[in-house]
Amino acid sequence: QMILWSPLAGSGPDLCYPLLLNTSCRLSLRPRFTASLLYILTFSLALLTVLLNLLLIVSIAHFRQLYTPTNQVLLSLAVSDLLIGLVVMPVAAQYYISSCWFLGPWLCSAFYMLTYVLTSASVASILLISLDRYLAVCQPLRYTSEVTIGRVQLAVGLCWSCAVVYNCSLVVVNVREPPRWTSCQGECVVMVDGSSVWLELLVTFLAPISIVVALYLQVFGAALSQMRKMRSSRLKAALRLGVVVVVFLLCYFPSLGLMGQDVSLNSAAWFWGAWLLFLNSCLNPLLYALFYSWFRRRIRLIVTLQILKPNSSRATVLH
Repeated sequence: QMILWSPLAGSGPDLCYPLLLNTSCRLSLRPRFTASLLYILTFSLALLTVLLNLLLIVSIAHFRQLYTPTNQVLLSLAVSDLLIGLVVMPVAAQYYISSCWFLGPWLCSAFYMLTYVLTSASVASILLISLDRYLAVCQPLRYTSEVTIGRVQLAVGLCWSCAVVYNCSLVVVNVREPPRWTSCQGECVVMVDGSSVWLELLVTFLAPISIVVALYLQVFGAALSQMRKMRSSRLKAALRLGVVVVVFLLCYFPSLGLMGQDVSLNSAAWFWGAWLLFLNSCLNPLLYALFYSWFRRRIRLIVTLQILKPNSSRATVLH
């Protein structure tokens, strides 16, 4: 068996629970400036992630013109990114900086499950984006006739359901007996069999990402061979979302080194691997703002509260 989430006890005399002298984990005694800087950076990133993804969610949900199959997948990705910024980032930041888990063993298990459910849902959304662009570019007639909002929503719902069921099953033993694995009070440990770790790697990353790469290779191949014939708007959409996929892969790869190892949340390796993955949740809406004028215009309408006006959902500002 392997420990996936375990902050080792700190190296100072201060304890997470001062009244539990013999069983408490130790606080991590970081310099005040370092701790303050880490709090500012991590919580600022979390706040920015929440605000940007909330703007994207409101844009797609409010304006009927954006009610398209592709945007339903972007909405799914934005929801997972929002929850990462709202829940995962703040909790992980506090735990990394202090090395103390104050929420109890049951919420430790819940936090672990939520983190992996959200990252799995993000991978599934990236897969759906790639499939959407493949059909739009390589099989446009089939895309027009078969890809509907209802079918996309069904696919998104299935992806989220599978992510929840699969990741919850990984830690079912730990949920039944969460205190069994901890060595001191204030530690968050989740035990998963080594075979399950590799199954997790295969199911939630290697298989879907291999499909993503294969689909986009065909998309780019078709784009190069049909550049003059293909509608420029459809080609540009494929290339823009291709950038989103590439950025996701670059942010995700370092975290793979954490799988199958004893990982401590207060280690530098975990910090850079996990937080680079979390950073992707903030980068996605920034990329949309960079590539899509409709998103920038919708942000302006939302910030200025124009969406509160009657019939604002029918506004047309794609160009």
